[in-house]
Amino acid sequence: MLLSPVAMHIPDGFLSVLVSIVLWIVSIVIVGYALKRVGKDLGERQVPLMGVLAAAIFAGQMLNFAVAGGTSGHLMGAAIATILMGPWAAILIMTSVVSIQALIFQDGGLLVLGANIFNMAIVGVAVAYMAYRTVLRITGNVKRGILIGGFVAAWFSIEIASLSVAMQLVFSGTSPAKLAIPAMAGVHALIGIGEGLITVGALAFLLSARPDLVKFGGTRPIGGRLVWLVGLLVTLALVIASPLASTRPDGLEWVAKQNGFLETARGPLYRIIPDYLVPGISSEALATIAAGILGTAIVLGVSLGVAYSRRNRQTSGG
Repeated sequence: MLLSPVAMHIPDGFLSVLVSIVLWIVSIVIVGYALKRVGKDLGERQVPLMGVLAAAIFAGQMLNFAVAGGTSGHLMGAAIATILMGPWAAILIMTSVVSIQALIFQDGGLLVLGANIFNMAIVGVAVAYMAYRTVLRITGNVKRGILIGGFVAAWFSIEIASLSVAMQLVFSGTSPAKLAIPAMAGVHALIGIGEGLITVGALAFLLSARPDLVKFGGTRPIGGRLVWLVGLLVTLALVIASPLASTRPDGLEWVAKQNGFLETARGPLYRIIPDYLVPGISSEALATIAAGILGTAIVLGVSLGVAYSRRNRQTSGG
């Protein structure tokens, strides 16, 4: 049976207003600094890669995979974005993805959007960057080190981001620390393995086809038509496969249900394409695929727009 993916991010109602506002402020400051830095760090030929990578991560996040205990996980993508694009561009990529998911697909609340950006675009990227660079310093910038570093970065990005969510639940008074922290850490330790394997698979493919994209041997990542073609084909394949996503509850939803605060979630203020199903299409599978195509197009456009605008402002001396 073809099924649509489940919602993935913190909904409104899980966090207190104070915690939500603080995380909005922190996220705005850090994303603003990333916008300033990315123009300096981003090469002209890297701009298309930023857009394609954002689209691929959006599509990849629609594919929930089943894990033990009746729950599911999904790609976060912070590690692969950080490895390929560097931390500042990765923050903007993840911010674009998370924001479009909340604004268009009602995946994650609007009041807590700052928290979702903080957890995935800031904590996830920062942890992935530190873990990846640490492994490379130990192993050297060789293929084995890149693959090991990719797995470690992906696993830690998921685990630490989940602990960040757990602490936000604690500070909000939603769940006591003795329940939220071990529950989130336990289930996301398993989800992190899936994230790590996906990241290693992607890096292994790139090391075989385009090692320059992974900064192998100290080279800088470049763009090109092949990057566009392969990236868009992978994105399309993920979108087409999205109806096969597991409908088991994701890690946070499972923890909320087990610990009795799932009912505090509030529904969205409005609905455009809720649950990744385009309204008016009778076939659920086709509605999900259509939502995926629309979402990847929007994310691609937004990411390219941000990248080109920052790059043009930098080259013009702004």
